Amino acid sequence: MLAVINATLPVFALILAGWLSARRQLLGPAGGDVLNRFVIYLALPALLFHAMTQVQPEQLAHGGYVLSVIAGIVVPFAIAFCVKRPRDARRTDVAIEALANAYANSGFMGIPLCLVVLGPESLAPAIIAVLMTACVLFGVTITLIEFDQHQGQHPLRTVLKTGRALLRNPLLIAPVLGLAWSFTGVPLPQAADRFIVLLGNAASPCALVAIGLFLAQAGAGGAPATVARIVFAKLAVQPVVTAVLVLYVFDMPPVWAWTAILMGALPIGTGPFMLAQMYRRDAQAASRAILVSTVISVLTISLLIALIQHQGMLRP
Repeated sequence: MLAVINATLPVFALILAGWLSARRQLLGPAGGDVLNRFVIYLALPALLFHAMTQVQPEQLAHGGYVLSVIAGIVVPFAIAFCVKRPRDARRTDVAIEALANAYANSGFMGIPLCLVVLGPESLAPAIIAVLMTACVLFGVTITLIEFDQHQGQHPLRTVLKTGRALLRNPLLIAPVLGLAWSFTGVPLPQAADRFIVLLGNAASPCALVAIGLFLAQAGAGGAPATVARIVFAKLAVQPVVTAVLVLYVFDMPPVWAWTAILMGALPIGTGPFMLAQMYRRDAQAASRAILVSTVISVLTISLLIALIQHQGMLRP
């Protein structure tokens, strides 16, 4: 329980800091917008770039693990596209909801929690889960959104405009460039690496403060049914699908299996909220789902850690 509290309390505190800042107008009327733009165009691209520079080819050789993590992402992601919606519903909104269904708070909460619960042997599989979430899932969602933004035009023109938009999107270009750099085998210069790390480390806390600002300014919002559906997909569907695959389908070290399950059981990260803000869509459901899933995860992750302890996998 202490490990879960240590991982979740900073999340609540940062959201609360944003909420109090908005209530007391400490950052001014444009503070939330400026903070969002900082995260989208500077901090988050730096975080994604640096994460991809750490990829080692041998880490991606664990096919069963990678497939399990991807399947755990795909199933809850697909749930959003199976829900009956009004005819005028935008695919952009569906894509953002789908992202929320599967986007774990893996970097900010997942890696520290895995290290506390499972020890340093969990770092490599945890990093792979972060990459699948923050880069692959993000890239697919952005592609779907960009196609929706340019729909109604000639198919070739739609493809060309979507391609140009993707090439200009920092959240997609940054991880691609990071992966390309990692394949060169050349380490980043120390000064550049330090700069990117410092900038990237600001992404999660600033995004959480931005959520607090948004919640204070937007008031109550987000359809309860939508929020409940998102939270159920994230906290129930994703870890169950992942657990079935890593425990009963693929053969892998126990530490890798339980790392995958623990990473899949994490609450929703800030990615869906940031994309909703970036594309000027309603972010109320995403922000509420992030908050609700984080609260509920204190219980669900505690139960999971108890199960890990029962299996004899808990770090001494």
